Amino acid sequence: MSPTGPAASDFPVHSAGHVTFLGAGPGDPGLLTLRAVEALASADVLVAEPDVLGVVRCHARAGVSTPEMTVVDAQSTAAGVPVLRDAANLVMEAAKGGRRVVRAVAGDPGLDGNAAAEMLACASAGIPFEVVPGVANAVGVPAYAGVPLRDAQGADVRFVDARTATDRCWSEVGASDGTCVISTSLDAVAAAAGELVAAGRKPDTPLTVTAGGTTTRQRTWTATLGTIAQVFKQGKVLPSPEGHQPVIAVVGERSSAAQRDQLAWFESKPMFGWKVLVPRTKEQAASLSDQLRSYGAVPHEVPTIAVEPPRTPQQMERAVKGLVTGRYEWIAFTSVNAVKAVREKFEEYGLDARAFAGIKVAAVGEQTAAALIDFGVKPDLVPSGEQSAAGLLEDWPPYDPVFDPIDRVFLPRADIATETLVAGLIELGWEVDDVTAYRTVRASPPPAETREAIKGGGFDAVLFTSSSTVRNLVGIAGKPHNVTVIACIGPATAKTAEEHGLRVDVLSPEPSVHKLAEALADFGARRRDAAREAGDPVTRPSERRPGARRRRTTT
Repeated sequence: MSPTGPAASDFPVHSAGHVTFLGAGPGDPGLLTLRAVEALASADVLVAEPDVLGVVRCHARAGVSTPEMTVVDAQSTAAGVPVLRDAANLVMEAAKGGRRVVRAVAGDPGLDGNAAAEMLACASAGIPFEVVPGVANAVGVPAYAGVPLRDAQGADVRFVDARTATDRCWSEVGASDGTCVISTSLDAVAAAAGELVAAGRKPDTPLTVTAGGTTTRQRTWTATLGTIAQVFKQGKVLPSPEGHQPVIAVVGERSSAAQRDQLAWFESKPMFGWKVLVPRTKEQAASLSDQLRSYGAVPHEVPTIAVEPPRTPQQMERAVKGLVTGRYEWIAFTSVNAVKAVREKFEEYGLDARAFAGIKVAAVGEQTAAALIDFGVKPDLVPSGEQSAAGLLEDWPPYDPVFDPIDRVFLPRADIATETLVAGLIELGWEVDDVTAYRTVRASPPPAETREAIKGGGFDAVLFTSSSTVRNLVGIAGKPHNVTVIACIGPATAKTAEEHGLRVDVLSPEPSVHKLAEALADFGARRRDAAREAGDPVTRPSERRPGARRRRTTT
């Protein structure tokens, strides 16, 4: 239970239900508070606008109700602007039915949006509610843009919503020399700047404007109150169909370009905004995608293989029974899928991790070891060096008839696995039951939009983690465009990529998916630094025209 608030079970039961008004922050899912995650986990009903729902939905339980807030009718479709249902009515209806409701809003409930009116409606109806603060847009976005609102000397900070600001508000802010944080839209920034100049602010006062704040779509422009309209025009930012998108503008000396060059930590990530194709199964891609996000990238997972049970399950069934009856001294897992296959067979027989008692367990690498630990089994052997079959053999002890009462190893594997491990174990004196635990087949083609992005240069990079991912991706989706950076996990994978006509730009220094992601991030950092040294704008690979062939890089 969080010390900042009661657990869901601590709330008294009310016939009228309960409402939690929750701040979802500016857009980065990582900015949700611990209390927000707790409240979402206990919600019966989740009421949120479409742009907020994606941030909070993953923390809600599987059976949560999420009433549709967008109203699709002829009028709204023709106007191109979605109409939203009255959130207060949705909240009240669910709460009066005795449901536990979470009302999620962007930013903070007390500073962003109109949550106060919904709170008053609950209070008038006698419905108990709580407020879980969030990171306000006007605070979180400047922080991600590298624009501090105060320094050691302190400053007056004013928050203005340009949509509702009165003439008196503009006059007061214009007469101040403090920092002004304005919530507005992209196409209304110049008008807000004009209001401040008319009210007394100097035209050369620094100004930063950030759209898509705290997300990988973030973009920040630096100008002054007097030049912002020209900056937008010269940069062809406006006019634009996206002119209505919300932005945060910061007016004051702390938003100067000199400071942003040093403090823009988020947009300076090595792969900021890169769209990276991860051709693996979702289970395998999860940790890799998280690592890519930490570098500022936007991972797009495309399964290239599907895992299916073996055509003849009898061999697997005999081997699992042999585990229980003491047939094996060791069991070696060479993939997360092998762990999953054995676990499913255990569950089918009503067994659990205790069946591994007395059996030594080996895992080919950290991800496989993590899957075993999640199953309740701590591996006895994980390679100390290279995470591969060869690395596992480096540390595997030879069979010793004095110390090893049983000379047999159970090896559950894919139907297309190589013979490296089997041959090596036999050479060490072990008998091996090489059992097909699962089959790998080529996955179905991805959606047409994804296929077009792959072939048309819509992706900035693609990570190939095996030769089969190269063959299968090209087979189901086509060859990546020439502008796409190709990163391969090892020489064999790189050779397969080159055989398919691909230029390999990045080669992992070790056969590890995490080292591969690191190598790609290093490539992105060097590319960014080279552009800055040359005085060129920092662009993503998909934004450049095909040029000279680039050399493969290793780190």
